[in-house]
Amino acid sequence: MFDSRYIKTFHEVVRSGSYSAAARALGYTQPAVSQQMKALERDVGTPLFTRVGRGLRLTEAGEALRRHAGTILGSLSAAQQQIDAIARLRSGRVTVCAFPSAGATVLPEVMARLTAEHPGIRVELVENEPPESLRLVAQGECDISLAFSYPGQPTEIPEELAEIPLLEDPLTVLLPTGHPLARRRNVRLSDLAHERWIAGCLRCRAHFLQSCAEEGFTPDIACTTDDNLVLQSLVAAGVGIAVVPALVLSFLCHEKVTGRIVEPHTRRQISAYVLRDHMRIPATALVLDQLKAVSEARIGC
Repeated sequence: MFDSRYIKTFHEVVRSGSYSAAARALGYTQPAVSQQMKALERDVGTPLFTRVGRGLRLTEAGEALRRHAGTILGSLSAAQQQIDAIARLRSGRVTVCAFPSAGATVLPEVMARLTAEHPGIRVELVENEPPESLRLVAQGECDISLAFSYPGQPTEIPEELAEIPLLEDPLTVLLPTGHPLARRRNVRLSDLAHERWIAGCLRCRAHFLQSCAEEGFTPDIACTTDDNLVLQSLVAAGVGIAVVPALVLSFLCHEKVTGRIVEPHTRRQISAYVLRDHMRIPATALVLDQLKAVSEARIGC
């Protein structure tokens, strides 16, 4: 490996033709330039210059290095400029893995803020549910994971990940607009024991079944779907009703569907997860800050 300082000095010696001229151009002393060239020759394992009278002539190895020195220095300069841009948040790319309702609500607000304040920062979105999303960030396949957990169903968090709590999301029941209980502000889960149900993702379904058991009944599940828009359409069509997190109400698309808070009150915890070392990366830290700011403006912790 070559010291980039020595390559810069070598490049100037070749350009100016002597150690003394290179020293003047670089602001060094002539002995300092001479010592750097001796160190570079030790690194490469062969002489780079020969003396011809009072001048210098490149050896074959010196000629080879001369042909590459400009490219090396140009690449180093370009790398430094890119690193400076990343450090100063003029550039950067962050991959966020999120579950669907967070991808439809929290993330668009975060990206709008970034576009306005830091247009050089790019956010790439990947959709996945926990615990798979936690595995992706632990393996370095994404930078930040947005995941959720329910009371009584703790999430196994890889120890190399840091958890940043963002908000608590209350559960609601989706009812057809004409449903008798749609006139209430809150609805007890036990009052819906004889309804047909649409169930959601595996983790949400497991918590739903647990909640129903605690209220003393087993729900009649007509069908299941991970797609929130499909779920809403099924409720609107009268196929069944569903328990969903409140975030889903932010993009409720059917006029024939009404959302009501479920009693007893239950909230799921939404958090961001990131490799501990990556919290120091400027772009990643910026996205985390924006996630916290947007979440605080919602129903929060």
